Amino acid sequence: MQTAGYSGTPLAKKLGIKAGFKVMLVNAPEYYPDLFTDLPPDIVFVNDAHQLKDLIHIFVDDKAGYLAQLPLIKTQIVQNGSIWVSWPKKASKIKTDITEDVIRNYALQTGLVDVKVCAVNEVWSALKLVIRLADRK
Repeated sequence: MQTAGYSGTPLAKKLGIKAGFKVMLVNAPEYYPDLFTDLPPDIVFVNDAHQLKDLIHIFVDDKAGYLAQLPLIKTQIVQNGSIWVSWPKKASKIKTDITEDVIRNYALQTGLVDVKVCAVNEVWSALKLVIRLADRK
């Protein structure tokens, strides 16, 4: 069984992807689908900016891109949805100016809170962001 990261937990379970979810990927690596052994068969991948999603997974390797994209992406999730932001691990040797702290600090400024972190694979880590409970409509 293929697993992501080091815990042995399948990636869809780590990310909380459930049956019937509408999911959007932003800048995902080409091999992203190969990371999963456990995707529910009835999830829908959506690219329409006007359609609300249950989960958005964005991959970033530069701070400026992240700062520009997060406020737009926040408007595209359902109130109890999640945004997973992935950044290159230091061990990946990918040149980047973004860290977990940069992601978390800007998320807090935009009204999001971080609730979980996980390893996607040997290259990418991910931080789960959600809308604060007090701010949900």
